[in-house]
Order: sequence, then structure tokens, then C-alpha cells
Amino acid sequence: MAIEFLQVGVITTTHGVRGEVKVFPTTDDMHRFKRLKTVTLEKPDGSRSQLHIRSVKFFKKQVILGFDEVCDMDAAALLRKCALMIPREEAEELGEGEYFVGDILGIDVVLEDGSAYGKVSDILVTGANDVYEITKEDGKKVLVPAIKSCILGVDLDKGCMKIHLLPGLEEL
Repeated sequence: MAIEFLQVGVITTTHGVRGEVKVFPTTDDMHRFKRLKTVTLEKPDGSRSQLHIRSVKFFKKQVILGFDEVCDMDAAALLRKCALMIPREEAEELGEGEYFVGDILGIDVVLEDGSAYGKVSDILVTGANDVYEITKEDGKKVLVPAIKSCILGVDLDKGCMKIHLLPGLEEL
């Protein structure tokens, strides 16, 4: 089942006194914020509201956003740690073999012989390739690189990933 909203950033702190916020982008293309007119704010309690983007600036590896609905630093401070989401239909096109993090997290993992192995519990972003953290039934965690020789297939409709374990991965 496809997720309805995709996270594009997380508000880290306020910026200035006019209600702007610093955002850590969780999208590969942080400049996409220039193309967005609205975002959905998701609070830690799960409640959501729509915000209209007033301004977009870039500073180092963060995005500074101003919203029509947020006019001062006190209001902006209440948004710390909130996620910024967009509807799935506004997402960028993915290439072959690329998946949204939200679609991969929690799916079942099976070995190449079809036997159950665990679930994807986290995705670690490294310089070379992502690494999937798989939590086995016994709670043990195994790190599997997201490379073609290890990830044999992903079927999002079935919520399943088939993997090949390279020798030594379980011993790490």
C-alpha cells in the first residue's frame, strides 16, 4: 500500500524574528522548495495543517522558509521538530530501482530461497550507497548494502524485498 504523503524536510529551529524557520531537507533536491507553493505540516502528535510558502532561501545545507501563517519568532518556535510533507502525486519522478524511504521502511525481507528474514527497520544514507538495517525476528539487526548484488528485488505491492546475504554480513 502506497503512503499518501512524503516527507521533504524537518523544521530544526527559528530564523530571525519574522517567523522564518530553518529546515533540514529530507529530499534529494533541496531546490524543489522553490517549486512548492504549499506544504503539509505534520506535528509530532500526528496532526496536520497546510502552510503556504511565502519565501525560500538557502543557507549551507539547510532551507530557510517563511510561511504566510507564521508571522513571528514565537509562532515559528512552536514548529520545531515538525515534518514538512507533500502529497505523493507532487513527488519527483523516480528512476528504475529507486524507492521512497517511506515505501521501504517496514516491508518484509526474505532471502533468495523465499524464507522469511525480517523487516527493514531503518535506512542509513552513506556517501556510496544506502544501507538497509534489517531487524530479524529475534531482534538482531543486520546491515545490508543497497546494491544490486544484495538487493535482488523489491515488490512494493506485496510489501516484500528479496535479498542475497553476502558472506560475513551477519557477523558484523
